[in-house]
Amino acid sequence: MTFLQAMALAILQGISELFPVSSLGHTVLIPALLRWPVDRSDPTFLAFVVALHLGTAIALVVFYRKDWIRIASGLVRSVITGKLDEPGARLGWLLVAGTIPLAIAGVFLQHPVRAMFGSSALVAGFLILNGLVMFFGERLRRVERGPGSPPPKDIEGLSFRSAATIGLSQAAALFPGISRSGASIVTGLLHDLTHDDAARFSFLLATPAIGAASVLEIPRLFVPEAHGILVESAIGAVVAGVTAYGSVAFLTRYFHTNDLRPFGWYCLIFGGVCLVLALTKVIA
Repeated sequence: MTFLQAMALAILQGISELFPVSSLGHTVLIPALLRWPVDRSDPTFLAFVVALHLGTAIALVVFYRKDWIRIASGLVRSVITGKLDEPGARLGWLLVAGTIPLAIAGVFLQHPVRAMFGSSALVAGFLILNGLVMFFGERLRRVERGPGSPPPKDIEGLSFRSAATIGLSQAAALFPGISRSGASIVTGLLHDLTHDDAARFSFLLATPAIGAASVLEIPRLFVPEAHGILVESAIGAVVAGVTAYGSVAFLTRYFHTNDLRPFGWYCLIFGGVCLVLALTKVIA
């Protein structure tokens, strides 16, 4: 990659990581469409992508800093007192419950899915599937939330089982083309959260998940063959963080009154075009 290509990917990742359109999918497909000479299956490329994710995680911590302070203090006090009556304590343990199954899935799926980064057709197919999942989730929610249904839950009204299920759904994002936020927002909707609460819980869950992935992958940037992309990774993480902050600020307002269907249409159209181009060998 050239420096400008790396920065373009950083901006792309920062924007698309929190939008339910799969940042990994776009990180694979956009270089293929533009015919950039990028070896997407190279381990250092994945490490570069994870560095961009680290910038996103930092942006989420900054944006939700008041929540994280409340969560951290609540968790500490709950451990000391053995009670969940501290502000933020229950939310903190819900996030723990959501993070554990994702971490376990990541350990087992991390290596098998890496080979998929080299196939534009496979990534495009997953992007189409991502769009269908969002339409299915919205459709099922409208059926379940018919007349006479109970009011939606708030986040702290979730059961720990529901939180674990939402967390596990994020494991689907290990497959490039499936969106972490899309999968977890859909699952949150099916557990009676509103769109804005489902998005907020998704973004809070994403922070430890992205942080854990960074801990695993960032050391790969310091092996001798990766020294050539250290500068791009460091600056790219900052660029991705700035754009991710703008993304989460927009999406928290968007989901107050809107749903996932526009993103579903985008994934179907863009994924379909890329799939046709990949199957006809226009892109690799």
